[in-house]
Amino acid sequence: MVTASSNRVTAEGSALLVQNVSKSFPAADNSQASTLALDDASLSVAPGELVSLVGPSGCGKSTLLRLIAGLTAPDSGELSVDAEPISEPCAERGLVFQDPNLFPWLSVRKNIQSGLVARGVLHEKKHEVDEFMRLVGLETFADAYPHHLSGGMAQRVALARALINHPKVLLLDEPLGALDAFTRMRMQDEVLRLWKSRGTTILLVTHDIDEAIYMSDRIVIMTARPGRIERTISVTLDRPRQRNSPEFLQLRGQILEILHFAGASVGAAEE
Repeated sequence: MVTASSNRVTAEGSALLVQNVSKSFPAADNSQASTLALDDASLSVAPGELVSLVGPSGCGKSTLLRLIAGLTAPDSGELSVDAEPISEPCAERGLVFQDPNLFPWLSVRKNIQSGLVARGVLHEKKHEVDEFMRLVGLETFADAYPHHLSGGMAQRVALARALINHPKVLLLDEPLGALDAFTRMRMQDEVLRLWKSRGTTILLVTHDIDEAIYMSDRIVIMTARPGRIERTISVTLDRPRQRNSPEFLQLRGQILEILHFAGASVGAAEE
């Protein structure tokens, strides 16, 4: 069987390492207490690899992405990219949320180049704006505003805005969750096309098991809160993957069974 990483361009992405990371937050109903969101989580992602995080709601998947993005600090443990510790946000770690979060007063072009403006490099990098609009198929919408765009088109703008900074690690937090089923499948192919062309390391949070299997090299399964790494599954199905193949459906059943028992065991302990 051909592995998922074959036929890919040389990776431009970086190695990502999460070691024994824990994170808690103040409890909503008691400022003197805390809620443990992540507990001793460890994870490694190879350069150019696409890894999905799946698990029950509230298990700390988005918290882990925010820690890797440098938006918050762990209580304990270490996070690094290419052996460099993560201590603050950086353009080399792009983050795309479920909501595209576009600036409504800016055109598609100006939304995409906003990161270059913020970094003070627009003058020398301006030629790349057209390149990335073509990359996501939006060159004819350069002067359109967000309210003119469909959900899928808006999400492509958000992806281009992140990719134009040439991130070594791209963090995707349910970026396709708000789309209808058909648009979501088209956008999955779009993300895979961009990933193959750029070789970026991608960490994807999703609640959609089919999406995780369809897109990923590996799937990391987390327990219910406090989030721990329950299991890592390698996906070696040929690309492009067939969603109705026996192998695909068998893997889907396996993951659903793991999630059921992981959620049930933790939930029972909390009762």
